[in-house]
Amino acid sequence: MSNFRTVEVVSPDAARKVAAAIEEHPDLVDEKMILNMGPQHPATHGVLRLVLEIDGEIVSKCTADIGYLHRGDEKIAENMTYTQFIPYTDRLDYLAPLANNVAYACAVEKLMGYDIPERAKIIRVISCEMARISSHLLGLGAMSMDLGAMTVFIYTFNEREKIYNLSELLTGARFTTSYTRIGGLSRDLHPEFIPALKSFIGQFPPKIDEVENLLSKNRIFVDRCKDIGVITKEKAVNQGLTGVNLRGSGLDYDIRKAHPYIGYENYEFEVPIGSVGDCYDRYKCRIEEMRQSVKIIEQAIKRLDSFGGGLNSDPDQFPITVCDPKNILPKKADVLTKMEELINQFMIVTAGIDAPVGEIYFGAENPKGELGFYINSRGGGVPHRMKIRSPSFVSISFMDELLRGYMVSDVPSIIGSLDIVMGECDR
Repeated sequence: MSNFRTVEVVSPDAARKVAAAIEEHPDLVDEKMILNMGPQHPATHGVLRLVLEIDGEIVSKCTADIGYLHRGDEKIAENMTYTQFIPYTDRLDYLAPLANNVAYACAVEKLMGYDIPERAKIIRVISCEMARISSHLLGLGAMSMDLGAMTVFIYTFNEREKIYNLSELLTGARFTTSYTRIGGLSRDLHPEFIPALKSFIGQFPPKIDEVENLLSKNRIFVDRCKDIGVITKEKAVNQGLTGVNLRGSGLDYDIRKAHPYIGYENYEFEVPIGSVGDCYDRYKCRIEEMRQSVKIIEQAIKRLDSFGGGLNSDPDQFPITVCDPKNILPKKADVLTKMEELINQFMIVTAGIDAPVGEIYFGAENPKGELGFYINSRGGGVPHRMKIRSPSFVSISFMDELLRGYMVSDVPSIIGSLDIVMGECDR
């Protein structure tokens, strides 16, 4: 390593000094350099540090240095009840907290053997597809800004703000939702939610078209994405990539189709796939996925009419939680008036649900790929072991092989197309 030079700051003044030094000492031109990109670089999409070994403008090696955001979520989960861990799932892929909530709840429900009511399934589908649209809007906006298309960033964030308004109506929170519960949902729909959701999806498809036109007809964006960051089918499978990063390489695999959960088998939608596996294919897949999410939400709204509609007038006929008095919190009115319900609430809150002995794995199709939870239970309200399978971590582990041979200017394109978030990597 003694022949390597380290450049940590790439300001204009520093660049001029480096250029002057190279002009003065031309014998240094053929040497490789170490370039630190991040952990405070905007194009690394979080606190990610990439140690790039560059030969001129070409990346010859990349070492991803993670851990700047580490919080030990998996160990935290092993020291609290299943329900207490729900707010921590918001902080995994913090750009799609509703989808994280659903994935975790489904994992625990698989352990418990629950089949939640149909109304709860429909609302969860709506939540997941809202999260998918929100996440893709941010991913595309941030990637576009990294490549110089600032206007697109403003367009996507304007639409994402509307989804936050919907999230506030649905959950009472804009960002960290903690909406799902083991066995169902924390509360039913707000009376204004479905009308507001209909209004949003009615005006959203033309906005997707605008974003696509701004990017697909932008020569600079296209040139910086086409044939850049190519991932072949074989490499995608061998590396364990999932989600858009897998489908962009031409593999038709979506957990919602392959292993349906929360009733996805009842919805008609297409799975967009790429052909080349480059940054451009991954961008186009995300654009089309948002259109498909709109179709799923439209079907969910129609399906909801058969299970209580937007305003559930009969909660007893169309419940949003499973019926398990020993593990599901009773109604507040019953807690305040009946001794048995009061005791049940005290036991559930203090000791947690009474989970059986066993181990399970559940994977959900999150916006960034397969978010999976492995739970090892020895009984009681606290998991013995929990392992989180985060898609962004898998994508980052592929960074070295993927970046080699490309130019430094291609790095933001590739990172943006992979759409990583550090919250679920440093878990």
